[in-house]
Amino acid sequence: MVGRVIKACRERAGLTQTELGAAIGYSEEQVSSVERGRRAPKEQFLDGADQVLGAGGLISGLKKDVREARYPKKVRDLAKLEGEAVEICAYDNSVVNGLLQTEEYLRAVFGSRRPAFSEEEVEQRVAARLARQGIINSANPTPAFSFVHDEAALCRRVGGRMVMRKQLERLLEVGQMRNVEIQVLPMDREDNAGLGGPFHLLRLKEGTTVGHNEVQRTSRLISEPKEIQILELRYGVIRAQALPPRESLAFIEKVLGET
Repeated sequence: MVGRVIKACRERAGLTQTELGAAIGYSEEQVSSVERGRRAPKEQFLDGADQVLGAGGLISGLKKDVREARYPKKVRDLAKLEGEAVEICAYDNSVVNGLLQTEEYLRAVFGSRRPAFSEEEVEQRVAARLARQGIINSANPTPAFSFVHDEAALCRRVGGRMVMRKQLERLLEVGQMRNVEIQVLPMDREDNAGLGGPFHLLRLKEGTTVGHNEVQRTSRLISEPKEIQILELRYGVIRAQALPPRESLAFIEKVLGET
C-alpha cells in the first residue's frame, strides 16, 4: 500500500524512479523496491519523497504503517498487544529478553540462527526488534515490566566478551527504571519452575491476560483461560525462586566484573 501511494504521487509529479531517487539520495533500484513492496522505506525516504513530490504530508504520514510492516508476520500481533499492555512479565532461560537486547547482542542472536538468515532478513528483524523496544525506552513509565532471567542467559557470551559486557551494562541501566524489575534465577537453585522454557504474560487494559511463547520455529499467542492460569501460577513461583530485584542487580554486576 505504501509503495502504491509513493508511485502514484511520483507519477502525478511527472518524475521517473531515477529522478526521484536522485532527488532524495536513493538509487533507482531502491525506489523500485519500495514501490513494489519488496523493501520497507526508512523514515528519511518517506520525508524526502513527501517533500520532493509535494505530497503535503500524505507520504510522511505513512511512517506508522511502515513501522508495523517491519515486523515479521509472526510477531505483529505480539507487538500490537505489547502496545496495549499495562504489565509485561517475561521469563527467559537461554538469551536475554528481546526487549532488553542491545543492537550488537540481537545481531549476534540473529546471526547464530541456522539455517542462516539472509542479510535482508537480518536487517528486517533487527529493525523490528529495535522498534518494539520503543515501549521500554518511552519517557512514559507504563507499562510495568517484570523480567526474570536464568543465570545461564547472563553467562552465555553471545557475540563475544565485549558484546556481552555492553548487554549486562544495559540490564543494569534498565533495572534502575521505576517501572522495571529485573530478577535473576541462579543456577545453584535446586528448584526452577521454568524448566519448560521461556514465556511472556501480557496483562491488557481491559483486564484480560494473554500469554506468548516461542520455541524453535513456533511462535504462539495463548488466550485459553486454563493455560493462562497455569502460566500465571508458574511465573509467580519463578519470581519467588529468583533473587529479589536489588540482589539481582548486584548479581548482574558480579557477572559483569567476571566477563
